[in-house]
Amino acid sequence: MATETVATEVNAGMPQLNFETFPNQIFWLLVALVVIYLMLSRVALPRISAILAERSGTISNDLAAAEDLKNQAAAAEKSYEKALADARSESNRIADEARAEAQKDLDAALAEADAKISAQTAEAEAAIAEIRANATQNVGEVARDVAQALVSTMGVDVNADAINEAVTARMKG
Repeated sequence: MATETVATEVNAGMPQLNFETFPNQIFWLLVALVVIYLMLSRVALPRISAILAERSGTISNDLAAAEDLKNQAAAAEKSYEKALADARSESNRIADEARAEAQKDLDAALAEADAKISAQTAEAEAAIAEIRANATQNVGEVARDVAQALVSTMGVDVNADAINEAVTARMKG
């Protein structure tokens, strides 16, 4: 009898291909697929959706923050350009005032020099040269002060030597 069961099992072939067990196999296949579907739809997919939504929100927030920082940088650049233009116009105004004052002093000295003897003419020339040197030095000092104030207003720490070099280079042309 044992040899008959072994022979039947050998003749039956593979159990997966046995037509007698197909309904049972199909039933368990459907049960397994339904369980997998329920696990995915109730557990895994909502978690994945939440993670994707969170990432999307983070990316959107980061892009909005980047745009805001870009706008702030553009506004800061505009204010910097305005402050720089104001500083240039202020330094030009101060230079013009200094030149006008120096020219006024020069005209007075020339009128006085014409009225005096030729010896005093040489002294007047020396005074005029001194006034011009002081005016240029004053323009340089005012430009340094304005540049220092501008840089400190912008919140940047720059040493005085760097400002002096920049103003001296700018004054030389």
